[in-house]
Amino acid sequence: MISMDTQHSELRAQLKNRQRIVIKLGSSSLVHAETGRLNLTKLEILVREVGDLMGSGKQVILVSSGAIAVGRAAMGIASCRTLQEKQACAAIGQVRLMSIYQKLFSEYGMNTAQVLMDKKTVTDPESRVHARNTFEELLALGVVPIVNENDTVSTYDIEFGDNDRLSAVVVALIRADLLLLLSDIDGLYTDDPRENQDAAFIHEVDALNEELLHMAKGTTGSRFGTGGMTTKLIAADIATSAGADMIIASSEDFRILHRLVDGEDLGTIFRANPKEEFYLMDYLERM
Repeated sequence: MISMDTQHSELRAQLKNRQRIVIKLGSSSLVHAETGRLNLTKLEILVREVGDLMGSGKQVILVSSGAIAVGRAAMGIASCRTLQEKQACAAIGQVRLMSIYQKLFSEYGMNTAQVLMDKKTVTDPESRVHARNTFEELLALGVVPIVNENDTVSTYDIEFGDNDRLSAVVVALIRADLLLLLSDIDGLYTDDPRENQDAAFIHEVDALNEELLHMAKGTTGSRFGTGGMTTKLIAADIATSAGADMIIASSEDFRILHRLVDGEDLGTIFRANPKEEFYLMDYLERM
Protein backbone atom coordinates (compact mmCIF):
# COMPACT_ATOMS: atom_id res chain seq x y z
CA MET A 1 0.00 0.00 0.00
CA ILE A 2 1.16 3.53 -0.75
CA SER A 3 0.07 6.83 0.78
CA MET A 4 -0.07 10.28 -0.80
CA ASP A 5 -1.36 11.81 2.42
CA THR A 6 0.82 14.53 3.95
CA GLN A 7 -0.47 13.82 7.45
CA HIS A 8 2.27 13.15 10.01
CA SER A 9 2.50 9.38 10.26
CA GLU A 10 3.15 7.14 13.23
CA LEU A 11 6.06 5.60 11.33
CA ARG A 12 7.85 8.93 10.97
CA ALA A 13 7.29 9.69 14.63
CA GLN A 14 9.24 6.55 15.48
CA LEU A 15 12.32 7.52 13.47
CA LYS A 16 13.88 9.43 16.37
CA ASN A 17 14.33 6.06 18.07
CA ARG A 18 16.47 4.61 15.27
CA GLN A 19 20.04 4.11 16.49
CA ARG A 20 22.13 2.80 13.59
CA ILE A 21 21.76 4.96 10.48
CA VAL A 22 23.28 4.47 7.03
CA ILE A 23 23.36 7.62 4.89
CA LYS A 24 23.96 7.26 1.16
CA LEU A 25 25.22 10.30 -0.74
CA GLY A 26 25.10 10.46 -4.53
CA SER A 27 27.86 12.05 -6.60
CA SER A 28 25.62 14.92 -7.65
CA SER A 29 25.00 15.63 -3.95
CA LEU A 30 28.67 16.34 -3.33
CA VAL A 31 29.95 18.24 -6.36
CA HIS A 32 29.25 21.47 -8.18
CA ALA A 33 27.19 20.71 -11.27
CA GLU A 34 29.19 23.16 -13.38
CA THR A 35 32.67 21.77 -12.66
CA GLY A 36 32.35 18.40 -10.93
CA ARG A 37 34.53 19.69 -8.10
CA LEU A 38 33.60 19.04 -4.48
CA ASN A 39 31.11 21.43 -2.89
CA LEU A 40 32.97 22.17 0.34
CA THR A 41 30.15 24.21 1.86
CA LYS A 42 27.72 21.31 1.55
CA LEU A 43 30.31 18.87 2.88
CA GLU A 44 30.87 20.97 5.99
CA ILE A 45 27.12 21.07 6.65
CA LEU A 46 27.02 17.30 6.20
CA VAL A 47 29.79 16.81 8.75
CA ARG A 48 28.00 19.01 11.31
CA GLU A 49 24.76 17.10 10.80
CA VAL A 50 26.48 13.75 11.24
CA GLY A 51 28.25 15.09 14.33
CA ASP A 52 24.96 16.17 15.87
CA LEU A 53 23.39 12.78 15.16
CA MET A 54 26.32 11.06 16.82
CA GLY A 55 26.19 13.51 19.70
CA SER A 56 22.63 12.39 20.35
CA GLY A 57 23.78 8.80 20.66
CA LYS A 58 23.30 7.56 17.08
CA GLN A 59 25.77 5.47 15.10
CA VAL A 60 26.26 6.77 11.56
CA ILE A 61 27.75 5.13 8.47
CA LEU A 62 28.26 7.12 5.28
CA VAL A 63 28.12 5.47 1.86
CA SER A 64 29.70 8.13 -0.29
CA SER A 65 29.89 8.32 -4.06
CA GLY A 66 32.04 10.92 -5.75
CA ALA A 67 35.46 9.33 -6.26
CA ILE A 68 35.24 9.08 -10.06
CA ALA A 69 33.70 12.56 -10.40
CA VAL A 70 36.37 14.11 -8.16
CA GLY A 71 39.19 12.28 -9.97
CA ARG A 72 37.81 13.35 -13.33
CA ALA A 73 37.67 16.99 -12.26
CA ALA A 74 41.15 16.84 -10.77
CA MET A 75 42.60 15.56 -14.04
CA GLY A 76 40.51 17.83 -16.25
CA ILE A 77 38.82 14.90 -17.99
CA ALA A 78 35.36 15.61 -19.38
CA SER A 79 34.16 12.01 -19.14
CA CYS A 80 35.41 8.50 -18.43
CA ARG A 81 34.41 6.08 -21.19
CA THR A 82 36.52 3.00 -20.63
CA LEU A 83 36.79 0.84 -17.53
CA GLN A 84 40.47 1.75 -17.24
CA GLU A 85 39.68 5.48 -17.28
CA LYS A 86 37.01 5.04 -14.61
CA GLN A 87 39.33 3.01 -12.39
CA ALA A 88 42.16 5.53 -12.77
CA CYS A 89 39.84 8.45 -11.92
CA ALA A 90 38.47 6.49 -8.95
CA ALA A 91 41.98 5.89 -7.62
CA ILE A 92 42.84 9.59 -7.88
CA GLY A 93 39.50 10.85 -6.61
CA GLN A 94 39.15 8.47 -3.65
CA VAL A 95 42.33 9.82 -2.08
CA ARG A 96 41.15 13.42 -2.45
CA LEU A 97 37.66 12.63 -1.22
CA MET A 98 38.84 10.84 1.93
CA SER A 99 41.44 13.50 2.65
CA ILE A 100 38.74 16.18 2.72
CA TYR A 101 36.35 14.02 4.76
CA GLN A 102 39.09 13.31 7.28
CA LYS A 103 40.03 16.98 7.56
CA LEU A 104 36.45 18.19 8.05
CA PHE A 105 35.46 15.49 10.54
CA SER A 106 38.66 16.00 12.56
CA GLU A 107 37.83 19.70 12.91
CA TYR A 108 34.71 18.60 14.81
CA GLY A 109 36.62 16.07 16.92
CA MET A 110 35.55 12.96 15.01
CA ASN A 111 37.54 10.15 13.46
CA THR A 112 36.80 8.53 10.11
CA ALA A 113 37.71 5.24 8.47
CA GLN A 114 37.68 4.26 4.81
CA VAL A 115 35.90 1.02 3.90
CA LEU A 116 36.11 -0.05 0.24
CA MET A 117 33.85 -2.95 -0.79
CA ASP A 118 32.87 -5.06 -3.75
CA LYS A 119 30.61 -8.09 -4.07
CA LYS A 120 33.37 -10.45 -3.00
CA THR A 121 33.44 -8.69 0.35
CA VAL A 122 30.01 -10.04 1.18
CA THR A 123 29.70 -13.15 -1.01
CA ASP A 124 32.77 -14.76 0.51
CA PRO A 125 31.72 -16.04 3.97
CA GLU A 126 35.05 -15.30 5.66
CA SER A 127 35.32 -11.80 4.16
CA ARG A 128 31.72 -11.08 5.15
CA VAL A 129 32.40 -11.94 8.79
CA HIS A 130 35.57 -9.83 8.82
CA ALA A 131 33.74 -6.90 7.24
CA ARG A 132 30.92 -7.07 9.77
CA ASN A 133 33.39 -7.30 12.67
CA THR A 134 35.33 -4.32 11.35
CA PHE A 135 32.18 -2.22 11.12
CA GLU A 136 31.14 -3.23 14.63
CA GLU A 137 34.52 -2.31 16.09
CA LEU A 138 34.63 1.05 14.29
CA LEU A 139 31.14 1.95 15.50
CA ALA A 140 31.99 0.87 19.05
CA LEU A 141 34.98 3.23 18.91
CA GLY A 142 32.79 6.13 17.79
CA VAL A 143 34.36 6.27 14.33
CA VAL A 144 32.44 7.27 11.19
CA PRO A 145 32.95 4.54 8.55
CA ILE A 146 32.93 6.03 5.04
CA VAL A 147 32.06 3.35 2.51
CA ASN A 148 32.44 3.30 -1.25
CA GLU A 149 32.58 0.64 -3.90
CA ASN A 150 36.16 -0.35 -4.66
CA ASP A 151 35.95 1.07 -8.18
CA THR A 152 39.72 0.88 -8.69
CA VAL A 153 39.67 -2.93 -8.90
CA SER A 154 35.98 -3.80 -9.40
CA THR A 155 35.01 -5.46 -12.65
CA TYR A 156 31.57 -6.30 -14.01
CA ASP A 157 31.26 -9.64 -12.26
CA ILE A 158 32.11 -8.34 -8.78
CA GLU A 159 30.73 -4.79 -8.82
CA PHE A 160 27.57 -3.49 -7.19
CA GLY A 161 27.29 -0.91 -9.97
CA ASP A 162 25.85 1.86 -7.83
CA ASN A 163 25.92 2.99 -4.24
CA ASP A 164 22.14 2.77 -3.76
CA ARG A 165 22.37 -1.01 -3.72
CA LEU A 166 25.69 -0.96 -1.86
CA SER A 167 24.14 1.11 0.94
CA ALA A 168 21.31 -1.41 1.31
CA VAL A 169 23.83 -4.25 1.46
CA VAL A 170 25.67 -2.38 4.23
CA VAL A 171 22.35 -2.00 6.08
CA ALA A 172 21.76 -5.74 5.90
CA LEU A 173 25.36 -6.58 6.79
CA ILE A 174 25.51 -4.49 9.97
CA ARG A 175 21.81 -4.73 10.89
CA ALA A 176 21.15 -0.99 10.67
CA ASP A 177 17.60 0.20 11.35
CA LEU A 178 17.41 3.24 9.04
CA LEU A 179 18.70 3.98 5.54
CA LEU A 180 18.63 7.52 4.17
CA LEU A 181 19.15 7.79 0.41
CA LEU A 182 19.99 11.39 -0.46
CA SER A 183 20.27 12.41 -4.10
CA ASP A 184 18.88 14.84 -6.68
CA ILE A 185 15.61 12.88 -6.53
CA ASP A 186 13.38 14.14 -3.70
CA GLY A 187 11.23 11.02 -3.46
CA LEU A 188 9.03 8.58 -5.33
CA TYR A 189 6.32 9.74 -7.74
CA THR A 190 3.62 7.87 -9.61
CA ASP A 191 5.43 8.94 -12.80
CA ASP A 192 8.43 11.01 -13.82
CA PRO A 193 7.47 14.56 -12.68
CA ARG A 194 9.82 16.07 -15.27
CA GLU A 195 7.71 14.54 -18.03
CA ASN A 196 4.27 14.32 -16.45
CA GLN A 197 2.92 17.33 -14.55
CA ASP A 198 0.16 15.16 -13.10
CA ALA A 199 2.63 12.83 -11.38
CA ALA A 200 1.69 12.52 -7.69
CA PHE A 201 4.23 12.41 -4.88
CA ILE A 202 4.17 9.26 -2.73
CA HIS A 203 4.81 10.02 0.95
CA GLU A 204 4.78 6.52 2.40
CA VAL A 205 5.15 2.96 1.13
CA ASP A 206 3.99 0.23 3.49
CA ALA A 207 5.09 -2.63 1.25
CA LEU A 208 6.79 -3.00 -2.09
CA ASN A 209 5.00 -4.88 -4.86
CA GLU A 210 5.67 -5.62 -8.51
CA GLU A 211 3.54 -2.69 -9.70
CA LEU A 212 5.57 -0.29 -7.60
CA LEU A 213 8.87 -1.79 -8.69
CA HIS A 214 7.90 -1.34 -12.34
CA MET A 215 6.85 2.27 -11.69
CA ALA A 216 10.46 3.44 -11.50
CA LYS A 217 12.49 4.84 -14.35
CA GLY A 218 15.99 3.53 -14.89
CA THR A 219 17.43 6.95 -15.50
CA THR A 220 19.17 9.56 -13.41
CA GLY A 221 18.83 13.32 -13.63
CA SER A 222 22.56 13.89 -13.18
CA ARG A 223 25.54 13.32 -15.43
CA PHE A 224 27.59 12.49 -12.32
CA GLY A 225 25.42 9.68 -10.95
CA THR A 226 24.97 6.02 -11.84
CA GLY A 227 21.68 5.23 -10.11
CA GLY A 228 18.10 6.13 -10.92
CA MET A 229 14.81 5.33 -9.22
CA THR A 230 15.05 1.66 -10.19
CA THR A 231 18.21 1.17 -8.14
CA LYS A 232 16.61 2.99 -5.21
CA LEU A 233 13.63 0.65 -5.20
CA ILE A 234 15.98 -2.33 -5.35
CA ALA A 235 17.75 -0.82 -2.33
CA ALA A 236 14.39 -0.40 -0.61
CA ASP A 237 13.57 -4.06 -1.22
CA ILE A 238 16.85 -5.18 0.38
CA ALA A 239 16.80 -2.72 3.29
CA THR A 240 13.17 -3.18 4.30
CA SER A 241 13.43 -6.97 3.99
CA ALA A 242 16.46 -6.82 6.28
CA GLY A 243 14.43 -4.89 8.86
CA ALA A 244 15.28 -1.24 8.24
CA ASP A 245 13.10 1.72 7.34
CA MET A 246 14.29 3.69 4.32
CA ILE A 247 13.76 7.23 3.07
CA ILE A 248 14.47 8.70 -0.36
CA ALA A 249 14.96 12.45 0.03
CA SER A 250 16.56 15.48 -1.58
CA SER A 251 20.23 16.21 -1.02
CA GLU A 252 19.91 19.89 -1.93
CA ASP A 253 20.43 20.89 1.72
CA PHE A 254 22.10 18.39 4.07
CA ARG A 255 20.36 20.04 7.02
CA ILE A 256 17.51 17.77 5.97
CA LEU A 257 19.21 14.96 7.91
CA HIS A 258 18.13 16.01 11.40
CA ARG A 259 14.69 16.91 10.06
CA LEU A 260 14.26 13.41 8.63
CA VAL A 261 15.35 11.74 11.86
CA ASP A 262 13.05 14.08 13.80
CA GLY A 263 10.16 12.71 11.75
CA GLU A 264 9.29 15.60 9.43
CA ASP A 265 7.22 14.69 6.38
CA LEU A 266 10.03 14.91 3.83
CA GLY A 267 10.84 12.46 1.08
CA THR A 268 9.30 9.04 0.62
CA ILE A 269 9.50 6.63 3.53
CA PHE A 270 9.45 2.86 3.10
CA ARG A 271 8.31 0.84 6.09
CA ALA A 272 10.52 -1.99 7.32
CA ASN A 273 9.08 -5.40 6.49
CA PRO A 274 11.60 -7.84 7.97
CA LYS A 275 11.53 -11.31 6.46
CA GLU A 276 12.28 -14.24 8.71
CA GLU A 277 13.84 -16.05 5.78
CA PHE A 278 15.92 -13.03 4.70
CA TYR A 279 19.25 -14.11 3.24
CA LEU A 280 21.46 -11.42 1.75
CA MET A 281 23.09 -13.79 -0.72
CA ASP A 282 19.73 -14.33 -2.45
CA TYR A 283 19.58 -10.61 -3.27
CA LEU A 284 23.21 -10.41 -4.36
CA GLU A 285 22.68 -13.18 -6.88
CA ARG A 286 20.04 -11.04 -8.60
CA MET A 287 22.28 -7.97 -8.85
